[in-house]
Amino acid sequence: MTGALATTNGRTSRATAGPPRRRLAGPALFVGVGLLLLLVAPAVLSPFRLDLLGKYLCYAIVAVGIGLAWGRGGMLTLGQGVFFGLGGYAMGMHLKLREAGPGGLPDFMVWSGVESLPALWRPFANPVFALAMVVVLPVTVAVLLGLLVFRQRVRGAYFAVLSQALAAAFVILLVGQQGLTGGTNGLTNFQMFYGLDLYQPGDKRILYLVVVAVLGVMFLLAWQLSRSRFGQLLVAVRDGEDRVRFLGYEPAVVKTIAFAVSAGMAGIAGALFVPMVGLLSPANLGIVASLELLIGVAIGGRFSLAGAVGGALLVNYAKTIFSEESADNWIYLQGAMFVVVMIWAPRGLAGLAADARAAVAHRRRRTVPAAATATTPPGTSVPDGSVDRVGPADAPDPADVTEPLDDPAAVERTGPGVPAVAAKRGEESA
Repeated sequence: MTGALATTNGRTSRATAGPPRRRLAGPALFVGVGLLLLLVAPAVLSPFRLDLLGKYLCYAIVAVGIGLAWGRGGMLTLGQGVFFGLGGYAMGMHLKLREAGPGGLPDFMVWSGVESLPALWRPFANPVFALAMVVVLPVTVAVLLGLLVFRQRVRGAYFAVLSQALAAAFVILLVGQQGLTGGTNGLTNFQMFYGLDLYQPGDKRILYLVVVAVLGVMFLLAWQLSRSRFGQLLVAVRDGEDRVRFLGYEPAVVKTIAFAVSAGMAGIAGALFVPMVGLLSPANLGIVASLELLIGVAIGGRFSLAGAVGGALLVNYAKTIFSEESADNWIYLQGAMFVVVMIWAPRGLAGLAADARAAVAHRRRRTVPAAATATTPPGTSVPDGSVDRVGPADAPDPADVTEPLDDPAAVERTGPGVPAVAAKRGEESA
């Protein structure tokens, strides 16, 4: 009994003494990447390449929301282009009205023969209202859709097809309203953004820095949510929705909240995409654009927020490079990458990196001198600071498993979260 207690205390002290170095690795990487984007990239990239990087970072903001909804919540969202477009059009409408001046009409309305400003456009002349609508519109649509769909227990492929159909319907609506939305061309020729001249490299650099800052804030928000009790509950809903419902929680509400947060992030990304790129058309919002965002998250690793961001940057950069060399073959290469990752690396590049770290850590534990472990009585310390346990000397310590909690393989071993673990214990006791 005493030995078991000592063993437990040894494992606890080892878990709290060893991981601080690993816990500091994440913040250090975040700060390093932030400095790289804020200081190094503007100094070494040309204005054209810096604008491209800003465009990729807008897509990365959407990827953070997809990582939260799909990676943590299991909601395969194929319609993020809808929320991206709602935020983008809200910002684009305001910018076009500011450029037209009081009583003026946007250029595409003049070309379309519109004689008076539509009532839908008038509130967007207010900058505060436009900024609010960037978030309120996507979140409202996501909440209404989520409550309607999740309360009917629609999930999996059915939810994916429904969200994809929503994106297709949204694009058809935009294209069919030439005098209201610009039709196929969308909104173009933006010149100013809240006092910034979009044709001046210095002002465009400031806008790029704003995009980097917003990405950092969105990443930290998603990171905090994923590691909170709500994040544990979201993972529990993903892995056992009926079990969570039996414990007294409402899975529909949990999933709707996560879906709304991801929609709000997509709306913010769309609002920044408009001045960063200088246009917004239905081609940026449809099914193909939504699938490209999803592919980037899958390749980077949907169970890791950092992997989702990295995958979005990698896929969009590869799209630019291959499109410059061979535009006709890019779509096939993109599809091949998605198939390869889904078959041989379902957790993406971030999962491969986690497996590599786990293998290195396991190899280091096996290098403990055999003499030290063989001659040390059970319950006493060994040179690596841990406590010897009864069993093979090279057995890995479960407290040191580096596989992330949100990996399904790890969930099977440790449980998806507090509610699911409680349910499992209840089943065993029953």
